[in-house]
Amino acid sequence: MMPFLSKHGRVMDLLPQIILILDDRGRIVDSNRTASETFGLRRGTGAVTDVRTLLAAEEPQEVAQIIGTTAVVDMQEHRFVRSDRVAIDVRFEIKPLPGPKEHLRVFIGQDVTQEKQRDLDLLRFSNVIQHTINPIQITDASGKMVYVNPAFERASGYRREELIGQNPRLLSSGRHDRAFWAGVWSHILAGKVWVGKIENKRKDGTEFFSELVISPIVNPAGTVVGFLGAHRDITEQIILEQQLVRSQRLESIGTLAAGIAHEVGNPLTAISSLVQVLQRTVQDKFATEKLGLISSQINRITKIIRDLVDFSRPSTHVAKPTDLNQVINDALNIVRYGKKVKDITFDLDLDAKLPPIRIVPDQIVQVFINILMNAVDAIDGQAGKINITSRSIDGGIDVNISDTGKGIPPGELEKIFEPFYTTKGVGQGTGLGLWVSYGIVKSFEGDILVESVRGQGSRFIVRLPHR
Repeated sequence: MMPFLSKHGRVMDLLPQIILILDDRGRIVDSNRTASETFGLRRGTGAVTDVRTLLAAEEPQEVAQIIGTTAVVDMQEHRFVRSDRVAIDVRFEIKPLPGPKEHLRVFIGQDVTQEKQRDLDLLRFSNVIQHTINPIQITDASGKMVYVNPAFERASGYRREELIGQNPRLLSSGRHDRAFWAGVWSHILAGKVWVGKIENKRKDGTEFFSELVISPIVNPAGTVVGFLGAHRDITEQIILEQQLVRSQRLESIGTLAAGIAHEVGNPLTAISSLVQVLQRTVQDKFATEKLGLISSQINRITKIIRDLVDFSRPSTHVAKPTDLNQVINDALNIVRYGKKVKDITFDLDLDAKLPPIRIVPDQIVQVFINILMNAVDAIDGQAGKINITSRSIDGGIDVNISDTGKGIPPGELEKIFEPFYTTKGVGQGTGLGLWVSYGIVKSFEGDILVESVRGQGSRFIVRLPHR
């Protein structure tokens, strides 16, 4: 048999596959260099090994019987043992080898251990990426998205089909300029990992913040072929930080307000008294007119001081179980009869099954009056609509007040709860209404949220928890 095979030996030795020549009893009568090195086979006359002895111990007996007979074996995959006793996965087939006398078969196999390990690693990686709570995106070298996991779909509000093939700038909030992104691209195209915080925008227009890690995907040649972006949603963390800063600011201003109210209030009272005396004694029309103007400005300053005092001084009112719908109606009844609301329609949709909530009614009614008055002012004497809804939520109640007014510019949304900040003209607002309202709601462990689109209106959400 060996002289027949020796004619082809050099060709067999050039092939990377495992090649064994088997007789009709399953004995190895020849092998190529790859097979000999893999299984430690001796080559030459008298070097005969049964192929079944190369099988791993866990392989079933039926496999040994098949490869040890004269049967033809189509492509299969089984475990074999190398010369160093390490098990490997071999994908192989056994075919008849044409010959004049002997019934020989050729075993052609491929060590697929590393291939299977890579597939297993890829499967594990895929499962981790697919089921992680962190949003993950993979882009090609040009920046087009080729994969997003379900967490990324949930975070962005887009479906996978809407994202694949798109550039991540689809989610841009516009907060980061071109210079910022040019720096990011320069960094990652150099094969370096970039870490930073970004602000994106969901499909519905709401903003969300991420801590982003962009890792270049590099092929064996060292070429960047794509990028993996791993996001950590820090929206709630950013909101909490903003609320903390705002609370600290309010606390500081509250202390300052108490001092201002005391220092300004006393001389203002004296001035007001003198003006009243003069108004009763002066008969000159010009002087009377100017005294009236002074009196109106004193009243305006007094209101500002009163608001400051109300905010800085702990409430003396007692919280009690209250029907929030009734408070909303009380506020609406005060606002709806003003001169500016004649062309405004109020749409009321209150949940009749709201549970009582423990609040100070007089304080919360002031909150709703302030928000409603701002909505009226935003419509600015035009025909418009104000919607008011109340809904029970998990742990509390949400009251939504939306208008069809001019809206709030994006750059001003973050400032509207700051003291003395107002978008109204000089003399038309003190800038304290929303600040005081925010402080009142916070004192009940609630929150005020605002959403607005310039030219389309605004929506305020007053969220009050059960206490």
